[in-house]
Amino acid sequence: MEANIKEGKINDITHLGLRLAVGVIFLVHGVGKTANPGFGGFLGSLGMPAEMVMPIALAESIGGILLIIGVLNRISASILSIIMLGAIFHVKKAENLTGQGSYELDLILLAANLCIITMGPGRISIAHIAKKIPRFLH
Repeated sequence: MEANIKEGKINDITHLGLRLAVGVIFLVHGVGKTANPGFGGFLGSLGMPAEMVMPIALAESIGGILLIIGVLNRISASILSIIMLGAIFHVKKAENLTGQGSYELDLILLAANLCIITMGPGRISIAHIAKKIPRFLH
């Protein structure tokens, strides 16, 4: 008797739960960046151009929406992983795992995005229902 985890309902629900959690977090943070006029100044203090506010905010917002609905998940999670690497190494300088200025949430979001990249969107997604989207784009 073999354990077949990939075809169970629990696996589908965990795929959906992970996508929803990560998608909502990025959607909220992306929208928050567009509404915060001080974020451009924060980027300037890091040595980044203030014009990067919109590309970062749009990548987080649109990536979050795509994760929630289950379309182009691997591409979205890849872009969001790059953003998290920038947050860990450029913004927070990978100094404190916990405490003030820590990068623990960023690391968890990076790990979750890497899981989405490797697992795909799961069966509870528009990509699975549509079946016309090439598998490598799921």
